[in-house]
Amino acid sequence: MQGTDTRGSSPAFLRPQNGSSHRSSGYVPGRIAPLRPPPPSQSHAAAEFTSARQEAQTRLPSLPVEQHRRQTEANRHKNTLICSAISSLSLFVALGIFLGIASKYAPDENCPDQNPRLKNWSPGKDPEKRVIIKKGDLFRLNSNAIVHSIVIQDGGLLVFGDDKEGSKNITLRTRFILIKDGGMLHVGAEKCRYKSKATIILYGKSNEGADVPEFGKKFIGVGPEGTLELHGHQKVSWTLLSKTIYFSGLAYGHYAFKKNFSRGLNVRVIDQDTAEVLEVLKFDTHEFAEESLKLQNLLKNGHPGRIIAIAVGDSAAKNLLEETRVTIQNLLGSRFVRGLSYRQAWALVGVIGGGNSSCNESVRNYENHSTGGKALAQKEFFTVDGQKFVVRAYSEWNDGVPISGFQVEAVGGVILNLLDDVSSWEPGDRIVVASTDYSMYQTEEFTLLPCTECTKHQVKVKENPQFPHVGEVIDGVDMRAEVGVLTRNILIKGETENTCYLEKECQFFNYDTFGGHIKILKNFTSVHLSYVELKQMGQQQIGSYPVHFHLCGDVDEKGGYTFKTYLEGLSIHHCFSRCVTVHATNGLLIKDTIGYDTLGHCFFIEDGIEQRNTLFHNLGLVTKPGTLLPTDRNSSMCIGIRDKVYGSYVPVPATDCMAVSTFWISHPNNHLINNAAAGSQDAGIWYLFHRVATGDSHSLAIETKSELTPLGIFYNNRVHSNFKAGLFIDKGVKTTNASADDPREYLCLDNNARFRPHQDADPEKPRVAALVDRLISFKNNDHGAWVRGGDILIQNSGFADNGIGLTFASDGSFPNDEGASQEVSESLFIGESKNYGFQGGQNKYVGTGGIDNKTRTLPRNRTFPIRGFQIYDGPIHLTKCTFKNFVPTPDRFTSAVGFLMKNPWQMTPKNNISLVKFGPNVFLKAFFGKPGPWFEEGDLDGDKNSIFHDVDGSVTDYRDTYVGRMDNYLIQHPKCINITEWSGVVCSGNYAQVYVQTWNGQNLSMTIVRDEYPANPMVLRGINQKAAAFQQYQPVVMLQKGYTIHWNGKAPNVTYLYLINFNKNDWIRVGLCYQPKTDFLIVLETFQRRSSALSSKVERYMPVSSMRELEKNRSDKKFYFDNSTGLLFLFLQAKYNRDGHSYCSSQGCERIKIVTKDSSKGISNCMAKAYPKYYQVPTVMKQMPEKTTVPCSKCGTTQMVFTSDPHRNYLLVHINSSDKSSRGQQAFIYVNDTMFTFKDNGILIVVVDACTGTVLGNKLFSGVDIRRVDVYLKSGIPQRSIILLSTRGDVAIPNNLAEALMSLGTAKPPYLQSNGSLAFLGFRGNIKPSWIKLFTSPAGHGLVQIEKYIPLQLEEYGCARATKSRQKDLELLKKAARSH
Repeated sequence: MQGTDTRGSSPAFLRPQNGSSHRSSGYVPGRIAPLRPPPPSQSHAAAEFTSARQEAQTRLPSLPVEQHRRQTEANRHKNTLICSAISSLSLFVALGIFLGIASKYAPDENCPDQNPRLKNWSPGKDPEKRVIIKKGDLFRLNSNAIVHSIVIQDGGLLVFGDDKEGSKNITLRTRFILIKDGGMLHVGAEKCRYKSKATIILYGKSNEGADVPEFGKKFIGVGPEGTLELHGHQKVSWTLLSKTIYFSGLAYGHYAFKKNFSRGLNVRVIDQDTAEVLEVLKFDTHEFAEESLKLQNLLKNGHPGRIIAIAVGDSAAKNLLEETRVTIQNLLGSRFVRGLSYRQAWALVGVIGGGNSSCNESVRNYENHSTGGKALAQKEFFTVDGQKFVVRAYSEWNDGVPISGFQVEAVGGVILNLLDDVSSWEPGDRIVVASTDYSMYQTEEFTLLPCTECTKHQVKVKENPQFPHVGEVIDGVDMRAEVGVLTRNILIKGETENTCYLEKECQFFNYDTFGGHIKILKNFTSVHLSYVELKQMGQQQIGSYPVHFHLCGDVDEKGGYTFKTYLEGLSIHHCFSRCVTVHATNGLLIKDTIGYDTLGHCFFIEDGIEQRNTLFHNLGLVTKPGTLLPTDRNSSMCIGIRDKVYGSYVPVPATDCMAVSTFWISHPNNHLINNAAAGSQDAGIWYLFHRVATGDSHSLAIETKSELTPLGIFYNNRVHSNFKAGLFIDKGVKTTNASADDPREYLCLDNNARFRPHQDADPEKPRVAALVDRLISFKNNDHGAWVRGGDILIQNSGFADNGIGLTFASDGSFPNDEGASQEVSESLFIGESKNYGFQGGQNKYVGTGGIDNKTRTLPRNRTFPIRGFQIYDGPIHLTKCTFKNFVPTPDRFTSAVGFLMKNPWQMTPKNNISLVKFGPNVFLKAFFGKPGPWFEEGDLDGDKNSIFHDVDGSVTDYRDTYVGRMDNYLIQHPKCINITEWSGVVCSGNYAQVYVQTWNGQNLSMTIVRDEYPANPMVLRGINQKAAAFQQYQPVVMLQKGYTIHWNGKAPNVTYLYLINFNKNDWIRVGLCYQPKTDFLIVLETFQRRSSALSSKVERYMPVSSMRELEKNRSDKKFYFDNSTGLLFLFLQAKYNRDGHSYCSSQGCERIKIVTKDSSKGISNCMAKAYPKYYQVPTVMKQMPEKTTVPCSKCGTTQMVFTSDPHRNYLLVHINSSDKSSRGQQAFIYVNDTMFTFKDNGILIVVVDACTGTVLGNKLFSGVDIRRVDVYLKSGIPQRSIILLSTRGDVAIPNNLAEALMSLGTAKPPYLQSNGSLAFLGFRGNIKPSWIKLFTSPAGHGLVQIEKYIPLQLEEYGCARATKSRQKDLELLKKAARSH
């Protein structure tokens, strides 16, 4: 395409270039045509617009120019002045007419299909036709087409036609579309979104035809200088539920019953407000007259309005008394019961006291062992929440078999209440609702129905839900299900076969996985995709993904693009290989995009060099395993795919594979804001660290420095329903090919990387703490979050219902790990919430638990020890956090704070906890384990040395104490306090660690004994495997004490003793057991971990002849060897101070090296000789503090609620209602830390301003005043008010209260039982918010409760628009855009 038009006008589609070239800057979103061409001549303009009119098939009246010319010639002899005047006037009139027409029919310059230079193009339906659109070809596709392939190049342009009404429906079917060298494909534009329906179907099988170089088969490909602009109708991509969806659409689920030979009248009593089946009864009125009387009494004593369903089984007439028949007729409105005869099939659905109008019934006669069909009765009702439901009863004889049954189910669609305005969603759209349980397979799809009664925050779905989906904040954590719309008006779809057809794919998939794909190469001109649906895309082969930016480099301003490259509002679903792949590409924006039901890592950052990419408000759910990479694979794929391992190696699934993640982030310098990972086979968000660039980027020789690079923005992300972990920060991948030395496959999971961010990724510069801000993590089977490395800070986060809420793991084992900080603050941990879950959808484990011991789904099995915060090695800091609902059961230990089970690694006493708060339902604040399931024997080195520092006593009530395992006597003194329930002990003192490294070729167990407790030694087996060249042990020790060390074999020839977490002048005395007459070489060295070098100054220890001489000066470099006991004594005393969380001093790690030349082979265990000779009486070095009795006012998080819309304020309300049977259970209303209680039995009402959260008043109605409560509710409460209502005692509920409650939000007047309990949450205003709630309970049934987090200051309430508050997420998005 030329830069200028031959007719002198500016070109219609300017070709902007990648800024990496020397040509023009990038694409202007929405700007398709130029603003205006230069003014053409009159004739030229007329001709051009005539052409445009013909393109649009619009006929315009001809211009009067020629007519005026002929008229002038006919009158040429008239006065020249008059002729000139008339000519001038006619010219101006003609010009005015022309400009008016031109203005009326001028194309919108922002709309690509309205370019006047386009030619309508109809290639027909020829699957062999290979189309090349080249220079001068400017085509508008207005009709369906089938071709073999399309190549758009050299300035060629293809645009999909559209119209104002959006009435076109264009489908293009092709094997591939290749756009390169100035070629352009446009469907809509950012400022002129496509209105019609456009579908591109990519067809073909994997074994058909040849691959196109660099692209393969079945693709839309964008090569250098190619432009791809796809912009569909803008709609809210995804939001959250604002009200819980019940299983089957009804609060108590649907009901279905069918039985043969159930003689008599089968009866169901159904709650008219909730559709709950209250009673399941059978009255054998065929055989027993007293059964007839029982039925009669049931109906007479029944509550008016109750729904009754009756179905005859076999026969019911013989002893059905006349008075009972009359009762049924009078109370239920039956017309047939009086004439019911032997073996007649009869079914009825009616309402007690409802009369004929409320009754539906059917009867069929019995003849020849059959009734010729069902007697079916059915009637529709509404719940108090507004859900329509049907009650059915049926009865029949079929071939001599009597059948009866009942059904209660929602009908007419189920209304979903949503957080955002979804008026852009349309009937027929498909939506997906995420699981809010442990299994991602409770995710469901629905079809939208027309809904005239819906508000802009509601939709109606056709199908009844198979699972419940939470739509509220529970126990302070936002568990609202994500709801995404999958339908877009631009669809790109891979056409697939009905079954798989290649053996390789069929090994793991029983369906065709060869879909289409979109691939973009470096130096493209412009790529922007918005509101496009991608279905059945991706292929189970490397490089073919739904959307793939392949080696594109910088695609934002840094790369010379005037406008940042972006993907926005895409719906990628039912795809076969990932969602979006960012491969050696930087600066890409992925926003509002859904990835659902896909194989392999979904949002995939590939080679470990990609940086500055921003993922903003994306939703990924149901991320399944795939075959491409080891980390994509599940267990069977891991073992079954072995073509790239070395030799006969069999992969280990748990360590080589099983890492498939919704967000796979291989470099920390990328930004994640407002995303949701709502269900993956393994992890929701996984940060891993490539030590070198991998894949195609390896040849670029780019140093990744990913382990050292500071974390990009992480803000307000949510992770749930993942099996392995919600958030995982750890590990790397293997970066070498399989070999004899390491037979594992290239890019398998590897434990070779540790995250330790520093300024400028330079380890010589200060650490930069990685900030994880606002993480919501719930219902993850194993871990809510597993975080390794440092420095790392987690804050403002909520964890609930995870197997383990949060685990911090250190950089690694000393001495490789230099020590770092890990801190969690201002966060909430919920052990087991009131989100009870639901069986099904691959949820495997169910048991009882929680504060009410109800049946619930479980993260692992019923014995798994649930923990809120898990301490691994450390050092960690847990501060300003709140723990709630950690209640052990007879099957499992559930604790707020716990430790990694079966832990062979070190545990530092610098783990510290402060300012934490435990709710009343935390029965185990901490737990150190017990022998049994999961803990096994608890005898590994880390298990025995578990410890943390209770800085302020907020855990133990004893300030500045340490909490360790009860059987660890290395840390104890006589005044320590045992807490048997924890298996723990609380002690005062100062503590450090000794790192013992031995080199001798044996795998020894080391026994360490404190001189004060020789009867309680600690045996350490060591950390390393048997094949290791050295062994290491790391006991925690109390300072200023003496210890002896023994072995179960010959003492090591070389032993290093490192001083870990010793401050200057801290000391212990150690005695190491050797054979008598052993010679020693002992030196003090200072070891620099980073350089693995020793300082030049080495101090040698000299022998002394007695213990007394050794003890004269602990800082002297001396040792004493007691030949009588075989103990080598010396003092370990630090010379230097430590900095921060470093294990050692800034001068390096002080270590004592002991070398012996002992050739004897005896066992070096000197305990029998050492004690009682060196026994010391236990003493207290640091006195135990007094027990704290004053509650900590500053403990716990300051935040009440943790939601995914942190810019919104929420009001916490509790309503407790009780009757006289609720012994010991108080009735009250609680609002914003204020409790309103009853002074007497009655009805308590609290009114709150919905805009400010301010309590406007409270009023108790008791005695005769109760009759006036409805007047107060109807006329005494101002608009925009939240109403909370509670009852206490046996309250005679006035009849008119039901109408008053309907005016405050119920869908109909509810049935209110006198003397029962009632709790109600309502709203006075012009809308019915989704949080309106009513609970009732009959007399004697006890407590009724409501707990709700209510959003405040919504415009829907009628509140004045608040001053535009700064939304941190939007500010961070701007910051991310500037990050280059």
